Amino acid sequence: MENRAFSCGLEIALSVVGGKWKPIVLFHLNSGPRRFGELKRLVAGISEKVLIQQVRELAEDGIIVRRDYREVPPRVDYEMTEFGKTLAKALMPLCAWGDENRERIDGLLLDKTKTQ
Repeated sequence: MENRAFSCGLEIALSVVGGKWKPIVLFHLNSGPRRFGELKRLVAGISEKVLIQQVRELAEDGIIVRRDYREVPPRVDYEMTEFGKTLAKALMPLCAWGDENRERIDGLLLDKTKTQ
C-alpha cells in the first residue's frame, strides 16, 4: 500500500485490494484457510510469482496472515485476519453485482472481441 493522502474511502480501499488478483485471492480465502498450492489452483491464470507477491502484500497490509508450520514436507497456509474479514464483507456486494449482471457483461465482452 502506498503512503499518501487519499481523497475518499474508495481510494483507500482500492489501495489495499486494487489490481486483478487480490480480490480473487480474498474471495477464496473468505471460506477459510488455504494452502498456497490450493490458492494457485483456485485462482486460474495467476503465475506462482504473482501469487507470492499478492499474498505477501496482503499479509503486509494485515488483511491475511501467513502461517508456516515448519514441517517436512513444508506446509504454509494463508487465512483472513479479522481486519481482512471486514474487507471481504465489503467486497461481497461487488461479487453479487457481478453474479447478477453476468449475462450482460458476457455480452459486452463478446461484442468487444467481435469489434477488435
